Amino acid sequence: MTTFARNNHQINNGQHKMNQQYIQKLKYRNIKPTAIRLLILKTMTESDNALSMSDIESKVDTLDKSTISRTINLFLNHKLVHSIDDGSGAIKYAVCGDECSCAIADEHIHFSCTKCHKTFCFKGLHIPTVTLPKGFIGQQANFVLKGICEDCSKKTSSL
Repeated sequence: MTTFARNNHQINNGQHKMNQQYIQKLKYRNIKPTAIRLLILKTMTESDNALSMSDIESKVDTLDKSTISRTINLFLNHKLVHSIDDGSGAIKYAVCGDECSCAIADEHIHFSCTKCHKTFCFKGLHIPTVTLPKGFIGQQANFVLKGICEDCSKKTSSL
């Protein structure tokens, strides 16, 4: 086997394992894997920040808005992704971990950068517990900190 063929085989093997990872993630949430769903999940998973519909649309320019919207809604309904209202006017979405059931106890803090307008999930930082008055039932929490992200603060400090 030539070096080129061996390298190409290793690349294809790596892609196959990665696709298997995405297929398993969809199956774990009882979602039938399709090429479109895999593409959108892969795009969202590979992003280091939460994405809006238009962010996804620009990264996956072969799909139309309605296809992306239907897929995101399916992902939301099956708790594969969670939504974030960061106050920017565009809802952002991020992939949930396998252990997440999107209950209030799973909610974590989000950070919205005022310079680059990216929104980040801080999965290790949970929203503080709030005791509600009698008769009130919490169903969802949204905790967004706003400021300057690490990348933007490095750019600012190097000026």
